[in-house]
Order: sequence, then C-alpha cells, then structure tokens
Amino acid sequence: MIYTVTLNTSIDYHVWLQTLTPNSIHQALKEWKSAGGKGINVSKVLRNLEQPSVALGFVGGFTGAFIRQELEREGIVHQLISIAEDSRINIKIKAGAETDISGVSPYIPSEAQDQLLGQLDLLTREDVLVLAGSVPASMPADFYGMTMQRLRPQGVRVILDAKGMALAHALPERPFLIKPNQHELGELFGVQVTTCEEAVHYARKALDMGASNVIVTLGGNGAVFVSPETELVAQFPKQQAINSIGAGDSVVAGFLYGVSLDWKIKDAFRFAVAAGCSTAIAEGFCTREHVDAFLPQITLIER
Repeated sequence: MIYTVTLNTSIDYHVWLQTLTPNSIHQALKEWKSAGGKGINVSKVLRNLEQPSVALGFVGGFTGAFIRQELEREGIVHQLISIAEDSRINIKIKAGAETDISGVSPYIPSEAQDQLLGQLDLLTREDVLVLAGSVPASMPADFYGMTMQRLRPQGVRVILDAKGMALAHALPERPFLIKPNQHELGELFGVQVTTCEEAVHYARKALDMGASNVIVTLGGNGAVFVSPETELVAQFPKQQAINSIGAGDSVVAGFLYGVSLDWKIKDAFRFAVAAGCSTAIAEGFCTREHVDAFLPQITLIER
C-alpha cells in the first residue's frame, strides 16, 4: 500500500480576482475550497489515476472536519489524527500572477506525534511511504530523518518531498526518491540553479548525500531525473501555467504510479513530467486522460 503523510494539512482557499491592488476592497470572481497539503495532494492525484493510497497526518477544529469530509467525499482512505487546534488555511490568490499566503501551523502535541509513529511502525517492505511538505514548528525539524531511521529495519521505501533543514537532515537516511524544485535544490547547496545542466550537477551531489534517485523540476524549463546509473532531461513546449499548486505533487504521484506498476524508470519519469504539466495548465489535478494526452509532447534526452 502507498501511505502519504501530511504533517501540515490545510484548507486551500483559492480566490480569483480581476486585479490585486493594495489598499483596495476586491470582489472575487470565483472561489474554491479544497483539502490541501502536499501528501494529501499526492493522494488526490493517485486517486485520479485509480491507484489507492492511505492519507496520514494531523487535523483539528472546523477546518480539520472539512478536510476529513472532503477526503471521504472523494473516496480517499485516511487515518488522520485529531489535534486540538484548527488546521491552517492557505490562501491562493489568482489575479494574473499567483499570490500564495500560507497559514499558521497548529500545535502538534507529542502524544499525536507518537500516535503517527505508531501507525508508521505497522508498515512493511511491501509498502511505500510519501513524506511531503513542511514540518510544523512544534515538531522536531529532523522529524522526517528520525522517522526514516526508525523505519529502516522494516525496509519501507520512502519518497521525500521536502526542503530546507527537513530535506538536509533526512538525506543521510537514503530516501528512495527526493523531488526538489530548482530553488529548493539550490537552497540545499547555497547556490542558484537555473539550467538543466546545473540541476543534473547538484542532483549528483544529492545522490552523494544519500538520495537513491532525484527528480528536479525547473518550471517551464523542463525537469531532470538522476540516479547512479541514469541521467534524463525532460523538455516540453512552454505553456501558460494556470495552476502551479499541486504540480510538483503530481510529479511525485505520477512517478510513484509508474514505479508501482513496475514500469521502466524512463517511462515512469516521462509519465511524472506529463502529470505535473497537466496539472499546471488546468484548474484542479490531472487525470489519466489529461496525462496520456500530454505524453507525446514530452521529449526525453539521455545524457
């Protein structure tokens, strides 16, 4: 089974405006509320691809109740742990460009953290675990690394989509896959990454730090996949991004979908890139139909 962990679940409140002007009152053109958080987004895309998963994490208050209800309405199995404080609300303003406001994380008590670890202790080498998103300030910054170290004897394959210290602390625990974007990869090494060649170079350094496989996304400039044996660069026609929220999560879900079906790495990576692109150019997450339609536009170059 695939398990996704979202420590920082949220309601994502999407608002469309004609323009965004300081010191003004705006009338929304439309709005949309959804259960969010990177792990939950991965579960949603997997659901669209008819691949089952179980969503894990923390929810609280009236916002947490909404998150539970939406997952149940969409047929996503969850084992979310209740906390006292409200889950956060993230605001996504779309007025030509996108403006993203992340809400304040709730306090996660140690008892709830132990309950999550107890759930993860039941996983086996037949399972895949996705650790995705930020770590709340009330939790240890190296929670992902500690969790992976704890699960190592069970042989669980871990996909890690994190940044900053959460990523740096966890790399020595040898995640099966990490998926930073170009900015997150650059932050890891204190540099700017702007080209596919630079992404490949620093992805190699991430391998040296412990990652088994690395996917780096570069927005409209493509993506790269690097493993000890393989270097792949994916290119595609530039299109206007409508929705950047969840595009990276769609890449994770698409790659995981291909790997779960024992596809060749090249095919899984191509599918992953098509999934990310399909989400970026549409409102909502990609479907299998959308991904299949985009696949012929992906060009893979082996280095």
